[in-house]
Parts: sequence; C-alpha cells; structure tokens
Amino acid sequence: MKDLTIALANRPGMLAEMGDALGHAGVSIEGGGAWVVQGEGTANFLVEDGSVACKALEEAGIRVLEVRDVLMQRLNQTEPGQLGKISRRMAEAGVNIEVLYSDHEHQLILVVDDMAKGRAVSEAWAREEAPPHTPRQGEEYKEQS
Repeated sequence: MKDLTIALANRPGMLAEMGDALGHAGVSIEGGGAWVVQGEGTANFLVEDGSVACKALEEAGIRVLEVRDVLMQRLNQTEPGQLGKISRRMAEAGVNIEVLYSDHEHQLILVVDDMAKGRAVSEAWAREEAPPHTPRQGEEYKEQS
C-alpha cells in the first residue's frame, strides 16, 4: 500500500475529477482524506498501487506531490488513549508522524519520517498491544487459543 499526497485546486469538482481519474484506471481508494488550508487543497489517499494511481492522476493533469510507504496498525478501539500511546512510542523512538488517517478496515495509517524506526515501533506495538479480534459482519467468531 502507498500513500499519495495530491495537490488539488480549491474549486468545485476537483475531487470528482480526481476520483474519476483513479476510477477509470481501476484504482480504489482504501482510506485517506482531503482538506483546504489557507486556500490550498491537499489530499492524502491510500492506494494499492502507487505507480498506477500516479500515472492516472498525472494524465488527468492532477499533480502528485509524494508517493510514500505506510505503516498500518490496528488500535484497540475499546481502550481510550490508543492514539496517544502509539504516538508517544513513535516520538520516544525519534519518529515523526507526518500523515495519519484510517483506512476502510479501521486500521491506523501512518506516514513517518523514518520507516525503519517506525516499523520497529509498529511491530513491537502489534506484539504487545494487539487488540482482541472482533468478528466483522458475516464472519464467524473463533476463540483465540
């Protein structure tokens, strides 16, 4: 999975153009968001294939600012303070979180300035803080042993 940082004109229809370009290329957006700050539109979206998404957007005249690797982490939604805890661990390891959002599977998506250190924190978190498995609709619950 890749995070794309995309420059978007701050005008009606810009998100539609971006979505159409990705859709016509067969690219599904798996998470992310878009916003306007001081009149400039920016989006960060999670996609499976960054190069296909980049090509489709650039062919549509939409500027991709960055394509970056991501860390994906499941938080325990039943325990308040999870974001603070994982963010603190990243900070203590000297890792700056530059982009953060959720995907459609309720996983935390992080773009960090040091992937090696960030990955080490994320892997330790997964071992130590793994949330209990909650079955999705239609999924059978299986007891953990």
